[in-house]
Parts: sequence; C-alpha cells; structure tokens
Amino acid sequence: MKITIINGPNLNLLGTRETDIYGQTSFNDYFISLQSKFPKIEFEYFQSNIEGEIINKIQLSGFLSDGIILNAAAYTHTSVGIGDAILAINAPVIEVHISNIYSRETFRHQSFISPHASGIIVGFGLKGYELAVHSLINK
Repeated sequence: MKITIINGPNLNLLGTRETDIYGQTSFNDYFISLQSKFPKIEFEYFQSNIEGEIINKIQLSGFLSDGIILNAAAYTHTSVGIGDAILAINAPVIEVHISNIYSRETFRHQSFISPHASGIIVGFGLKGYELAVHSLINK
C-alpha cells in the first residue's frame, strides 16, 4: 500500500511555529516515527507553500497512491482549486488538521476540501496523521 501525505503552507515550520497550537515536533521527525509504526506502508511526503504545486501533487498522486492524507493548511479555507483536484482523482483523501479548526477563528470553519474528502480528522495534533493511516488501511 502506498500513501501520500501532502502538507500545505507553513507546515514546513512545525516545531518552531506557534508551538502552543502545533507542538514542538517537526514534521520530518514525526514522519520518521510514522514510517516506523507502519513499516509495510510505502509513504511519500510532499510539502509546499504554493497552491498550484499542491494541486499538481494531488493530481499525480491521485492515480499512483492508494490514498492521500492532505493537510492543506490555510488553503483549506480558500482553495476551490484544491477541492476540484480531489474530485478529479481516484484515490481517497483524508483531510487532516493538527489543531481543532472549529475552536479557532470563524473563517477556519469553512473547508473547500471537506465536501470531497473521504473523512476529516481535526484537533488530535500530529496523531491525526496516524489516525488517517489507520482509516486508509481499513478502507
């Protein structure tokens, strides 16, 4: 099984950015631990601060991976294009957010991804990615 994890803007700063919300672990460190928990899964990881690059990666991975875990970060609330890219692919997409977006600013309550995602995981910190892996394995 191959799972692609796609992270959006500013998630390259995990571990140093707003640690009260996002914690002190970098995603690269977390990714290593995730791979060790699921040694039979082939993981691919991609992060970009650029919307078009995220769309390109969804389009490519959506036909090569068995599932996508997507944390589009701020683009969740603004990108019709990312939502449309999810509609155009075969792979199921699990939307993940590290923080509970519903306990934050009102504009974060809107998602252009959720209507097209197979599932949504919010507010469990980095553990949300692991929960998404379990979901894709059991699908």
